[in-house]
Amino acid sequence: MVARFNTLPNLSICLALMACSPAPAPTSAQTHADGNRVDGVVTYPASDFHEQAPGRRGGTLRVSAAADAGSFDIHALSHGNMQWMGRLLFDCLVAQDEQGNISPWLATSWDISADGKTYTFHLRQGVTFSDGERFDAAALQANFEHMRDPATKSPLAAAYIAPYIGGKVIDEYTFEAHLREPYTPFLDVLAQSWLGMVSPRQIREAPKRIAQHPVGSGPFVLQSYTRDQRAVFVKRKGYDWAPAVTRHVGEAYLDRIELSYVPEAMIRFTALESGQSDFALDAPPQNAAAIRANPDLVLRSRIRKGNPSRSMTFNVEQPPFDDVRVRRAVAKAIDRDGLAWISGFGEFIGKADYLAANTRFYQPNGAALAYDVAAANALLDQAGWTGHDAQGYRTRNGQRLKATLLTYDNPAFPASVSVAIQADLKKVGFDMPIEVLPVTRVTERRYAGKFQALAAGYWHTNTPDGLFVLYHSQSISTAKLIGQNSGNFRDAELDSLLSAARRSHDPDELRRLYGAAQKRLTETVPAVPSVESQVLAAYRREVKGLIFDASHNVPYFPSVWLDRGRP
Repeated sequence: MVARFNTLPNLSICLALMACSPAPAPTSAQTHADGNRVDGVVTYPASDFHEQAPGRRGGTLRVSAAADAGSFDIHALSHGNMQWMGRLLFDCLVAQDEQGNISPWLATSWDISADGKTYTFHLRQGVTFSDGERFDAAALQANFEHMRDPATKSPLAAAYIAPYIGGKVIDEYTFEAHLREPYTPFLDVLAQSWLGMVSPRQIREAPKRIAQHPVGSGPFVLQSYTRDQRAVFVKRKGYDWAPAVTRHVGEAYLDRIELSYVPEAMIRFTALESGQSDFALDAPPQNAAAIRANPDLVLRSRIRKGNPSRSMTFNVEQPPFDDVRVRRAVAKAIDRDGLAWISGFGEFIGKADYLAANTRFYQPNGAALAYDVAAANALLDQAGWTGHDAQGYRTRNGQRLKATLLTYDNPAFPASVSVAIQADLKKVGFDMPIEVLPVTRVTERRYAGKFQALAAGYWHTNTPDGLFVLYHSQSISTAKLIGQNSGNFRDAELDSLLSAARRSHDPDELRRLYGAAQKRLTETVPAVPSVESQVLAAYRREVKGLIFDASHNVPYFPSVWLDRGRP
């Protein structure tokens, strides 16, 4: 099915799409996100990431999530569910702490060669997978190979270890990883859930079973799974290697986690409110005020590190977006606070620059692309779009200023957002029809470069190197690479800055390089940032001990316990 919106909707359609907001949009300062904001930079207290005291053991936690990832093969996924679910089933080689520093996990220490191309990992002994296999150097090598195996079709893990060209088992618990070039973010990305460790026996003997019957070394084991309905996780007995940064010791406190997939936002809310569920991983922002007002409930709002959400990505090889003045004009014509209100009901934070506010080396640059209709009009005049047709749209040489926004039905980016963008651009004389296709068709056209503007976009990482993943010319898709630079954007100055950042270990130099890269992006505008990518989680007061994973800023369940009263 193909849907096209060529004109603004009437009032009934607007209400149906929730494009008509229930109240005036608040400013970003009125949002309720956790954390402390100083000069635009967001930080969180260390206590959010550290277990404060031992919890009570036992009990079943009933959890809801909006969508099923459809697979548990973390190396083959980029789905956001794996940010928290990966911590249930799998362990990583290293961990990231609340300051963004790397600390031990399955690797107790590591050495980096002077040229930055060889990493020698010394591994923790005594770690096993739930099938009895031992975690050792051979297991680590098997996991690296599975991540980059073309058969895995990895859109994320393979990209994150792309500089890895092979490795060598030195002894049972020592592994040497060889990189093609220096790659400073290597340790950071190894701390992310998608790069967790899978049983080498399963990789070797039954790799297709990872999707439905994963075998990891994590604190829980998948007991049962019914696609798009539910999954049940049970505590793994004897687990004793949680990352030290969490301050959690030993097994998980919960005996069992029952996860239900509930796409309907209102049902997730009412189930939580009535006590039918204990925890909503995707708390509906439209119910946030009601959750906060309920003394039995708690709401947490967290910003994911890395890249903020984008309202659109430009194909810079297609007119009119081959002209940077047009790209900049579009970015300045879009009311981000309005988009934040439409999609987040006052819970989301409008965003006009290219790194999340809690990312290391973030430097605010939002003023350059701030909402400014007058400036947008002036830029379009400079680009030569000075005529106007009978419908009020700009023209040049008799041609209307027009580009199609390609999108799909996406709960995280509702149709109302695209319609609002369309309305904003009409005010500056830009005609933007909206084409809605099934996600598979959108994906095909995205990788083939057959679009003018691509709606929505989110790519999470725990390092500012996410800028390389999205905007470096080496991230453009090829026959051998599933790249994330979908707009085919190329800029030699930006490439130089981001490549240099991959080679540097000096914090002052990295701050300078990433600062310059962020500024360059506001000048070249390959995409339009829209809102911070935020996690909304709500739970009942009986849920205790919740801390957050420092890489993803999502709930970390091994430390959670239930205070339902003793039997």
